[in-house]
Amino acid sequence: MTAETLSRRALNRATLARQLLLRRADLPVLDTVEHLVGLQAQVPLDPYTALWSRLDGFRPGALADLLVERRVVRTVVMRGTIHLVTADDCLLLRPLVQPVLDAELARHRDYAPHLRELDLEPVLEFARTVFAERPRTGPELRAALGERFSGHDGAALAYACRCLLPLVQVPPRGVWGRTAAVATTTAESWLGRPLAERPSLDEVVLRYLAAFGPAAVADIGTWSRVTGLREVVERLRPGLRTFRDERGRELFDSPTRRGRTPPHRHRHAFSRSTTTCCSRTRTGAASSRQRSAHGSAASRAVSRAPCSTTASVGASGGWSATGTAARRHS
Repeated sequence: MTAETLSRRALNRATLARQLLLRRADLPVLDTVEHLVGLQAQVPLDPYTALWSRLDGFRPGALADLLVERRVVRTVVMRGTIHLVTADDCLLLRPLVQPVLDAELARHRDYAPHLRELDLEPVLEFARTVFAERPRTGPELRAALGERFSGHDGAALAYACRCLLPLVQVPPRGVWGRTAAVATTTAESWLGRPLAERPSLDEVVLRYLAAFGPAAVADIGTWSRVTGLREVVERLRPGLRTFRDERGRELFDSPTRRGRTPPHRHRHAFSRSTTTCCSRTRTGAASSRQRSAHGSAASRAVSRAPCSTTASVGASGGWSATGTAARRHS
């Protein structure tokens, strides 16, 4: 049976619908973060913009409270970058992306040469005891490691901890209206629970398709940077729908979805709706893509007109966004 071919416009609408970018949804913040399998959070306040773009009546305090209550955390997961994920997803995703971080550590130009002949287990064990006392800033961790393992590069050891331990960035980092240096501790210490013993990559791929599909195997790899995904998709194939895109690539999806012409929506600098597909034109017209100072395609509208928005919060806690895209007040 010949698979249906989906136009670029059809893929655009499907992906935007999965991403809750066609219309604002009436959903709890925690459920939304879970549905999206986390939010890109390299820029600490980007998740607030992302949720404002998706949720009706969103207020920054709702997400800030979840951070303080440890129901969501900031941690290194997909692609070796900082995401805001639910506490449950932190414990699930972090073991699955360990090979990504192993590779990142092994190829680091500055630190890898200092670590190749070093037994890192004593370093990691010492770091766990340090983090168990209290969260540590980068300089504090480097100093502690440099003192304990004199003669070794403290920065390289700290980077090894970043890649090999499941670290989370603790509040007030990422809390709306507050600023703070990055301080980290282990996920186990912060959440009081261990990492998942048998995390299911199959489950995560299905959740990716629900949030980003239809998608090719390469798209899933772009999103996660995890390898071996073809085997996972083939295992799941009997329960998936299949399509082709205009280039002939095979796409996979779970059944049902919808689409319609979207309104303008602001997307933050590292928005995953533009960084998780091999073709970024799926979620925005090429003519509307603009480069930010970070080098990412940023501040784009999801429809054809360009969008430029600045978000702020008033003294009363009201959330507003000014610019060509939209404005919302309390």
